[in-house]
Amino acid sequence: MVINNHENNSLDKADVCNECDLTLLIPKLAVNQKALCPRCGYLLTARRSNCLDRILAFAISALIFLILSFQFEFISFEYNGLGDSIKLLDSVRILIDNGYAWLAIIEVASVFVIPGFILISVIYLVFFLRQGRYPPKGLGLTSVIFKLIPWNMVEIFLIGTLVSFVKIISIAEIGLGTSYFSFILFSISMTAALLHLDKRAFYQALTVRRTEQQRVRVPVSEPAEPKLIPQVTSSDKRRANSLSIQKTWALIITAILLYIPANILPIMNTQFLGQNEPNTIIGGVLLLWQEKSYPIAMVVFIASIMVPITKIATLIWLNYSVQIHSGQLSHQRILLYRAAEFIGRWSMVDIFVVITLTSLVQLGNTMSIIPGPASLAFSAVVIITMLAAMSFEPKLIYNEY
Repeated sequence: MVINNHENNSLDKADVCNECDLTLLIPKLAVNQKALCPRCGYLLTARRSNCLDRILAFAISALIFLILSFQFEFISFEYNGLGDSIKLLDSVRILIDNGYAWLAIIEVASVFVIPGFILISVIYLVFFLRQGRYPPKGLGLTSVIFKLIPWNMVEIFLIGTLVSFVKIISIAEIGLGTSYFSFILFSISMTAALLHLDKRAFYQALTVRRTEQQRVRVPVSEPAEPKLIPQVTSSDKRRANSLSIQKTWALIITAILLYIPANILPIMNTQFLGQNEPNTIIGGVLLLWQEKSYPIAMVVFIASIMVPITKIATLIWLNYSVQIHSGQLSHQRILLYRAAEFIGRWSMVDIFVVITLTSLVQLGNTMSIIPGPASLAFSAVVIITMLAAMSFEPKLIYNEY
């Protein structure tokens, strides 16, 4: 059920839509109800039954499965009697030993550290909230969690491993260890926990707990210290919005410049019986298509070629439209912005393919896979386009600066 600011008289205090900056009043929601912004359709908040219990259960499950995925064999690889098996963290060591520390940093940060930090932080916050207490540093930690969520790429890493299997399964035998299935369960539990996180409801619960705690600690007779709230003038807003547009342009131009070498140069090199065979992104797609792996070829083509181009083109149009104060197609532009922000991170599939194959296929002169220079350029393209989407102010679609 959709509720706007005119449908209920028992309303909460005024709130502001995160995307179009509309001031509105959100009513008290019943279970399974959600509130959408009446102007841009943004999901403001939703109320689910036993939400904290579900978040806690999924987060604890995800953390357990993550720990278990470190303990056993992750993947095994065999070619002509030669092969190896690796644990999940072995891939990090192999990448560092072979001089690809930057790939190891990407894997550790996006697949282990950030997801682990989010899970531990969520468990900590929910544990206090379920007891009716305010967790120390709760609001600050919540802000960090929601800023880190876009950089959690667990499910993308999982898809990347599946694509890498398809790429080499025709010439080698691949085995999935116990840790691989633990990692699948970790990915599912992590996704479920994040889907139940409601930003507004979380902040609201923390604010209420902090207010109650402060009310108990401060004597009634003691007057509260007045807080000086800095006034933000219209010129300050214009300056901030202008800087946002300029920053977005700088990031878009940087991404375009990096996208050229990312597609021209090889993203990885296959060394087979002393022969070196470079593979570009489009070359990998064509190889998968020739091997009749049509679904995987389409996934790689969409994620690695269509998504970056579409995202860059979308950001160019959005940034230009707000710069010239266009008031046309506002609803279509906000939908495009949401799509660009959501799909941009999925371009990391190809980088995780390179990470998996580089970690797994290291058989000396017989067969080895090493990253090409395009992998660094392409990683930068994905990261920079994500930063560009984050720097863009969607509220400018509806409001002039």
